[in-house]
Amino acid sequence: MRIRWLGWAGVELESQGESLVIDLLGGPEGVLADTPLSAPMPKVTPPHTEGSVLAGLCTHLHRDHTDAAALARALRPGGKVLHPASFGGDDHENLWTLKADGELDEWKLPRLPMAPWETTTIGPFSIAAVPAVDTLGDPQVSWAVEAGGKRVIHLGDTMFHGYWWRAARRYGPFDAVLTPINGPTVCFPHCQPPSPYPASLDAEHAAVAARLLGARVAVPMHYDGFHIDGFYTTQPDELSRYLDAASEEAYEVLTPKQGEDLII
Repeated sequence: MRIRWLGWAGVELESQGESLVIDLLGGPEGVLADTPLSAPMPKVTPPHTEGSVLAGLCTHLHRDHTDAAALARALRPGGKVLHPASFGGDDHENLWTLKADGELDEWKLPRLPMAPWETTTIGPFSIAAVPAVDTLGDPQVSWAVEAGGKRVIHLGDTMFHGYWWRAARRYGPFDAVLTPINGPTVCFPHCQPPSPYPASLDAEHAAVAARLLGARVAVPMHYDGFHIDGFYTTQPDELSRYLDAASEEAYEVLTPKQGEDLII
C-alpha cells in the first residue's frame, strides 16, 4: 500500500491500482469563510490520483476535514463520501457540522453515513468506522483500512479515549497509524465554559495511542496548521515535541514530505 500525506489531516491511500482519500483538504481559503476567525491556513497538496479516486473518507464533518469541493475534484463519477452518521440534535449543537454537511449536498456527492464499528468494502479496500471522540461532541470516527494485506488507521483529530485496545483487537495490529499531534486547546462561543484539556491528541497522547494500537510505523499529521489566538491555541514546535515523546517507543516514526510516497 502507498500512503501519501497531503498536508493537515489529508491522506491518500493507493493499492492495486485504486485509491482512497481521507480528510482531504483541497484549498485552505474557504475553511474559515463566513466566520469572524482569521488565521494562516495549512499548506496542502492535491492527491496524485485526483479525478479517479474511488471514495472519500471523512472522519468528521468539520470543514478542515470535509472539503466538498476538493472531494468533487478528486472522486471519479459515482465515487462515494463516507462519514460518521449524525447524532441528531438542533442547529446549536451541530453548529460546526452544518456548513460541510450542506456543501456535500450542494455538490450532489453520493454519501454513505457509517455507524461506529460498521464495515464496508469498496474496490480492494476493507473499511471500518472505529469510534473516536470529538472535542465538541460532534460525530467522529477513525478509519481503519485494509488492502493487499496491509492495515492502516487514520485517527482524524480525535482526543484520547478508551477504544484503542478494542480497535487493535478487531482491525490491528496496524502497519501504519496516522495520528494527529498538535493537541490544541479550544474556546468556541457555542461550547462554554471551555475545557483546558487538549482538543485532539497532543505529542504524549499520540505517542501512547500508536503504542496501544500496535503500530509498526507511526506517521504524524495534523500539525503546522491553525493557531487562532483566543479560539484555537497550539504549542510551538509541534513535530519536534512529538518526536521527543515517541523517541523511546518500539515503533518507527516516519515524517514524509507532503505528497511523498510511503510504501508499507
